[in-house]
Amino acid sequence: MEPRSSVAKSGVALGVLLLIGLPVAAQNSKVKTNYLSHIEPCNGVGATPLDVRIDACTAFIEASQGTTAALAIAYNNRGNAYTAKGDYDKAIRDFDQSIALKPTYAKAFNNRGVAYLRKGEYELAIEAFDDAIKLDPDYVAAFVNRAGAYLKKNDHQRAAHDYDEAIRLQPDSQAARSGRCWTRAVLGAWQAALEDCDRALQSGSTSAAVYDSRGLIHLKMVSSVRRSPTTILPCEPPRNWRARFLAAGLPS
Repeated sequence: MEPRSSVAKSGVALGVLLLIGLPVAAQNSKVKTNYLSHIEPCNGVGATPLDVRIDACTAFIEASQGTTAALAIAYNNRGNAYTAKGDYDKAIRDFDQSIALKPTYAKAFNNRGVAYLRKGEYELAIEAFDDAIKLDPDYVAAFVNRAGAYLKKNDHQRAAHDYDEAIRLQPDSQAARSGRCWTRAVLGAWQAALEDCDRALQSGSTSAAVYDSRGLIHLKMVSSVRRSPTTILPCEPPRNWRARFLAAGLPS
């Protein structure tokens, strides 16, 4: 999904910022080697285990040799690792610190929103996504995530609007297509919902949630035709696993 590419971009930025911020003496010492060795694991390069990522980011932060911007990225990366482990309070504290260091860092706001979303604090999640979008109006993941928070609050119209915006910005976003498919189905726009599910699958999605949505929509459409051309049957509430999928959020 989209967030992995965003994390990789953060890693490149961290390395560049470190090299710029280090004094010349440090660049020519063994300290530099030990210090820079934490960059790749902190950035989560490859299949780095979460605990290794956390330890690397912690070592990087405690070394206090990076620029302010580099430290903000390190706190953000460690926060993402804590979120992946389900330790949302620690994650939120790291995102708070990242934002304090770099108040214009949209990714940290988005990721704080993801932690709040997974924690079930939907209003705080929406506020964080609002801030991320204010800083970066083209932030697709933040629109998708805010839509997920609105879905958890059963505000399907606002969710649909955010999915619309995400798709306008990135037409082949699998997360946005899948989310809008379900949202349109709930609102009774079945044909439009099917088109979104189909686009998600054409983009390479293998998510069970997309197939589940499409199957349910076909079932409802057939049932509606058999009963009456004017009968509109509401979709059932999301299954627990599907609700978790939509509320998982996209870190970056």
